[in-house]
Amino acid sequence: MNPNLPPVAPAVTAALVTALSPRLRKRLDAAAAKLAGRPVVRDGDTVRVAIDDDTDLELHAPGGTVTSTGAIRCGCLLAPDCLHRASAASAAPVAEPDAGDTEPVGAEPDGVAAPPEAAETATPQQCAAAGAVRGAAAAVLEAGVDGAGAVPQAELLRAAHTARIAGLPRIASAAVSVVTRLRAARSGDPAHRLADLVEALRELLGPAHRVPHAAGPELAAVRGTARQPYSPDGSLRVYGLFSEPVLTASGHAGAVTWTADADGRLHTVSDVLPGGPGRATGAADRSVRIGDTALTHRELSRAGLAVSGATVSPTGRLGAGAGVRAVRASGASWTGEPLDRLWSVPVADQAARALATGDGLLFLDVTLTGTVRESGGDCLLADCDGLTIRLTAAHDHPALPYRDNLRLLAAAPGLRLRVVVRLDPAPHARARLLALSHPTDPETRLDAGLDRLQRADLPPSGLPAGAAAPLAASDDAPLHLLHRRVQQAVSGGRRVVALPSTVPADTHRLRRAGLATAADLLADLHARAATRDRDAFGRLLPTDPVHFAHAWLAAATYTAEVDRALCAAAWGTDVPE
Repeated sequence: MNPNLPPVAPAVTAALVTALSPRLRKRLDAAAAKLAGRPVVRDGDTVRVAIDDDTDLELHAPGGTVTSTGAIRCGCLLAPDCLHRASAASAAPVAEPDAGDTEPVGAEPDGVAAPPEAAETATPQQCAAAGAVRGAAAAVLEAGVDGAGAVPQAELLRAAHTARIAGLPRIASAAVSVVTRLRAARSGDPAHRLADLVEALRELLGPAHRVPHAAGPELAAVRGTARQPYSPDGSLRVYGLFSEPVLTASGHAGAVTWTADADGRLHTVSDVLPGGPGRATGAADRSVRIGDTALTHRELSRAGLAVSGATVSPTGRLGAGAGVRAVRASGASWTGEPLDRLWSVPVADQAARALATGDGLLFLDVTLTGTVRESGGDCLLADCDGLTIRLTAAHDHPALPYRDNLRLLAAAPGLRLRVVVRLDPAPHARARLLALSHPTDPETRLDAGLDRLQRADLPPSGLPAGAAAPLAASDDAPLHLLHRRVQQAVSGGRRVVALPSTVPADTHRLRRAGLATAADLLADLHARAATRDRDAFGRLLPTDPVHFAHAWLAAATYTAEVDRALCAAAWGTDVPE
């Protein structure tokens, strides 16, 4: 994937790939990989890619997004039936259909789910669209990451477009997310995490499976909403907390600044547009787009805003409509009112809120105790009121200083810090470091993804490096046996899961640990992958990807719910309803 190309609407990619001949489809993956490395020149709304010395490819993106097949033009002799147009769409980021929030309030956007009373069951069109998405997603799961090239991705994007038209925006967005993460995995993007792709597939297959059976509130939930409407919130006085860079696999980048009001409610101001690592590191120095204020995101994270005519989305994002006015105001330190009260909430209560809401933020006072060695590298350990927490990098891209800052902090065991972290669901207490107080000046705070710590910032006593402890293995709950198979199915496809393996021994170990359901799910997943029916002449019949996907979904849902319960227990709280 080439983040320098403008995002392309899912329907455009699907149409261009479908129009290719079978011979050209076989060459599409190689052509897309080759085009992704070609130089890109941007001229206003037009992006040009040099195919060779004599041929240019143009993508016309008014508003930043390619929205029609005619907007991709090629100068080769075979155009418009050439391979170049489809390869460009396959190499570009996928545009989120109808992305973003909407203003003004009161105008309900197209695609917003109707109230449950108006449609208690799914329409035939919605059932058909959900079935198409499930079939396309099952084909991707059948092939695995290596086999899910541009053609299976285009089929999933076509199904996503159909779901959007049928009024299933949640499923459509989830399908786009799966394609985006697939492209990141296949291109070797450093931000790719297999666990994120597994979760994206689960979030796609689950609702798609439930649409024909759901009714009332459940149908409204699986159907989702296309946009988040803003609601009036009068006058607001907010205080900056921190800023974090945003760098997504979909080719979007920017910054989000978090603020809190006097009641402790969290609000965000964001600036996220198509772009790469350069925009993620530079967006913090761009002006905040609310009212007439000239504050940058970095300045707002230390200052405050007085907003009149404020509008707020359900997720806490501040609107920037024409009626919103904002001026700079004084900020507050993390140790003073009203921000200090965020750190006064018990950790268990914060974890319960983080598990129940989307932001997952925790405000903690910690003492660094050393490091622990994990398969992905050393992890920073911290003590918080007797609870040992593993602090990890919020993003692994080398352009962002998250990991370098963690590595430097590991050299200062015993250091006390006030931190803002995002809960990372795991069977143990684990969180991603977002912001911290300065090691030698508690009244100064640092954004872990924007500010780069220096060794001179550490107290003199913090220079000796702490020893890394090995990761202790636990046989109490061998859920990793099922986790591993769920992830193997996504990375390698059905054939990898079907290979002769240690499944009998693994199921026996799970049953011995009292995890009978996990053992049954593992056995069923392997059986669905390995079993092939034969016709009357003894010939093997084609596999049914949907049956395999159903078994995988059951196993993935089980592991996700158990992980959620173990995560809540690790933080000393109950699983939120």
